[in-house]
Amino acid sequence: GLSLNLIETYSNCKCWFWFLVKSWATIRLQTGAKKPQPQMPRTPTANGIIERDETTMEKEIALLHRADFEFSHIFYFCRKGFEAIVEDEVTQRFSSEELLSWNLLTRTNVNFHYISLRLTVVWVIGVIVRYCFLLPLRFTLAAIGITSMIVGTTAVGQLPNSSVKNYLSEVVHLTCSRILVRALSGTIHYHNKENRPRKGGICVANHTSPIDAIILTNDGCYAMVGQVHGGLMGIIQRATVKACPHVWFERSEMKDRHLVTKRLREHVADKSKLPILIFPEGTCINNTSVMMFKKGSFEIGGTIYPVAIKYDPQFGDAFWNSSKYNIVSYLLRIMTSWAIVCNVWYLPPMVRKEDEDAVQFANRVRSAIARQGGLTELPWDGGLKRAKVKDTFKEEQQKNYSKMLVRNGSIGSLSAETESD
Repeated sequence: GLSLNLIETYSNCKCWFWFLVKSWATIRLQTGAKKPQPQMPRTPTANGIIERDETTMEKEIALLHRADFEFSHIFYFCRKGFEAIVEDEVTQRFSSEELLSWNLLTRTNVNFHYISLRLTVVWVIGVIVRYCFLLPLRFTLAAIGITSMIVGTTAVGQLPNSSVKNYLSEVVHLTCSRILVRALSGTIHYHNKENRPRKGGICVANHTSPIDAIILTNDGCYAMVGQVHGGLMGIIQRATVKACPHVWFERSEMKDRHLVTKRLREHVADKSKLPILIFPEGTCINNTSVMMFKKGSFEIGGTIYPVAIKYDPQFGDAFWNSSKYNIVSYLLRIMTSWAIVCNVWYLPPMVRKEDEDAVQFANRVRSAIARQGGLTELPWDGGLKRAKVKDTFKEEQQKNYSKMLVRNGSIGSLSAETESD
């Protein structure tokens, strides 16, 4: 009987103990909910997982108030190295943009994960619709558009040079481009059409995909600039150049910068020719940023017409990762998307100022495009997609650091002499 009483007493005490603990926890939760929670400062980050400090090396090390080299200086370089390891702001621009929510496409950087039966059924239905209904229709429209482009430009190219030939060439290019846009289920919104490029000018735009040219020629005709290709692309190039003054270069000529600049200047000098369409980045970027513009396009002279292109990745990823997919695989993925939705902004024309060089002019145009398109502006060369960082970039940072030490050392010596006097 005594044992049973002790066990019963223990059980009652245990129940009361847990009841008190539970009551105390409930009161604490209710009290905490009523208190205003501190708000974290919200700073705009460019789809990143870390918040970078944009303080320059000179300002950050100058805060240490040291005239000579100190071991604490290495903290700046260590932090920059850790930031690059955790999240490299350059190489991530060469892969597809990560989406905040799944768009029922397989075009993501994460492999398939089973979530629920209902969602899997919806995805399977989407696959059937995209591959069994949309793909055949889009392929048919694309075949019609490409065939019409080759036949139409070849026929127009047989006519003598005249205003009639130019008019018919523009009609063929516009019609075929619009058929090709329909083949992609393209929904394009053009803004500020009063700033559309005019003849004798140079149109520069950020580059995401080979279809950028089709997106722009859907609203106007341009003279393309590029390297001569083989296969189907070569057939299209040889046909279109007969009807329109495109500027195609052989591989050997592309290496001759002066020859390319000369031919482009001759084209721009003729105000009756179509505006040249150039993508100064030189490679495809995933439409989250604008990288360094090559200065060659801005040494030609003439009026620059900036254009900002921004795609909506929720309906389909227009970015071409050429190091991962060939052109056939890329086109298949594009034509099995839900749609290609994008906005195109025509910016006011810009002219090079007398006191700025080609690099400064290129940076000014790049900043305008990035600001209008809501893109991150990066000073890095898009050539890093396939090449390593040049030694000159490393040497430049070393020179800046050594100059800073010499400057601070001189100031420190001058302060010491003043105090001694």
